[in-house]
Order: sequence, then structure tokens, then C-alpha cells
Amino acid sequence: MYIALGIAIVLPYLGLWWLHKWYAHKTESIRNACFIVADKSKMTLSLYDYQGRELMNFPMACGRNYGDKQQHGDMRTPEGVFHVENIENALSWTHDFGDGNGEVEGAYGPLFIRLNCKEHKGIGIHGTHLPESIGTRSTEGCIRLNNDDLKQLAEQVYVGMVVAVLPSATDVGGNSTN
Repeated sequence: MYIALGIAIVLPYLGLWWLHKWYAHKTESIRNACFIVADKSKMTLSLYDYQGRELMNFPMACGRNYGDKQQHGDMRTPEGVFHVENIENALSWTHDFGDGNGEVEGAYGPLFIRLNCKEHKGIGIHGTHLPESIGTRSTEGCIRLNNDDLKQLAEQVYVGMVVAVLPSATDVGGNSTN
């Protein structure tokens, strides 16, 4: 009888304690939520916290051509809302830019933050072997950062993080020369 009475008294308190711990964990995960905005008009990539406060801001490079990505090889950066799919070590990756220089080591910098762009494979945020390209439209569609900026950003990035890529006025209005 005393055991049953003890359980009846203690069990609700244990339930409340567990509920408090669960809620505290959920609240903490919201506090750690961040999102990235890549703005093609300002040529900047910013990291914001869940309250909309800017935590980081870096200059970037994006697709050579204006407009939203339509197909592989069109040299445009896709616009819209995406999610981080994976963060990969890219130190050993090479790329041939088709400029006659062949495979370039370190073309992607130290990391590749792969984005889940359903229609377009191989799109991400990565570093560069050409720091002078930052601030320009010079990529084949990815978002390019200085390597040190990329490393700093990667410390805050997690799989599933939201990434919004905003167009410039020229991207929306079209540019007949590109």
C-alpha cells in the first residue's frame, strides 16, 4: 500500500521533471537555429540567427550569367530556398575550368557545403583558388567564398540548415547579353 502511494505521489513529479527537460532541450535547439542568405544583388552571404540578427557577413562570387539556373552548364546560380545536404572536405578536389590550364588543385578551397537543389546537382558553397574572383560573377553556378570566410561559416553550418539565394534586379529583369 505504501509503495503504491509513493509511486502515485512521485510519478507525476518525475513526469513534470522529464517534460521540463524535454522542453528546455527543444528551446535550446531553436536558439541555435540559424539560416544563410546569399544576396546576388549585394554579392554577400550572411548568416542570421533565429531572431534575424546578422551573425556573419562575407563577400561572395556567384554564377557568371544572370537569372535563375535553368539547366546544367548555364553558368547561373539557382535562386530560392534550399537546405544544406552535406559538408564535405574538398582539399583534394580538382576542377578543369576549360581555360586551357587543365585541372586546378584547390579549386574548391577546403570545404564544399552541398545544397539540396533538387533539379540541379553539384551546387554548393565553397572556397576558391582565386581570391580576386570574390565580389564578381565568375562561377559556374556555385557560391564562392574566401577560404578563411568559408572555414568560419562552416563552424556554424549544420545539415538541414536553410539557405536562401536572392536574385538581383538584373536576375529578375533578365539580361539579353548573358
